[in-house]
Amino acid sequence: MLTYIIIAITCLVSVTAFSNREMFSKMLFNPSIIHSNKEWHRFLTHALLHSDWIHLGMNMYVLYMFGGMVETIFINSFGVFKGEASFFLLYFISIFASVIPSYEKHKNDHYYNAVGASGAVSAVVFSSILLNPYMSLSLMFIPIPIPAPIFGILYLVYCWYASKNAKDNVAHDVHYWGSLFGAVFTLVVLPQTFFSFIDAVKHIF
Repeated sequence: MLTYIIIAITCLVSVTAFSNREMFSKMLFNPSIIHSNKEWHRFLTHALLHSDWIHLGMNMYVLYMFGGMVETIFINSFGVFKGEASFFLLYFISIFASVIPSYEKHKNDHYYNAVGASGAVSAVVFSSILLNPYMSLSLMFIPIPIPAPIFGILYLVYCWYASKNAKDNVAHDVHYWGSLFGAVFTLVVLPQTFFSFIDAVKHIF
C-alpha cells in the first residue's frame, strides 16, 4: 500500500539525514533561502526530514494508524488506480499547502527552519475524521476517547491558539493548515462525506 511506501521512504531519508548534516541543511524548510535562492525543492524535501527519532516515530506512527484507513476508503470509493492517486495527491499537495502560510510569514527570516511530515500527516488525520466521523480518537497524554468531530474541532482551536502564543519549536501553524487542507480535499473528492459528518455531529449532541 502507498502508506507503507511513504513511511519507508520517509524513514530512510530521515535516518540518513540524522548523520548527514549537509544533506539535512540542504533539504530543510527555510523560507528565506527559498525566497532568495529559489530553492523550491525545500517545499517538498522538508517533509522527508525529522529532528530526531521521537519526531520521526510519532509522525510515522500516526500516518500508519490513519493512512491505511484513508487509502482503503479512497480505493473502495474510486477503484484501485484512482483511489491510490487520490491518496497520493492528498499527501503530496498537503506538504506544500501546509507550509505556504509559513513561507509568506517568514520569507525574510533567515533563522526560521522547519522539518517534518506533520502537515501532511495532519491532512491525513482530518481526512479520516471526515471519512469516518463516528470513530473516537484520543491523545497519548489524554487517553480518553473523544468523538472524532469534537477532537477535530478542539485540535484546530489548539493549533490556532498555539501558533499565536506558544513559544516552543513546534510549527503549530503547519499542523493547522495541513488539517484544513485534508478536510477540504476530502470534501472536494467525496462531497457526500459532508452529510455523514453532519449526521455524526447531530448524533453526538
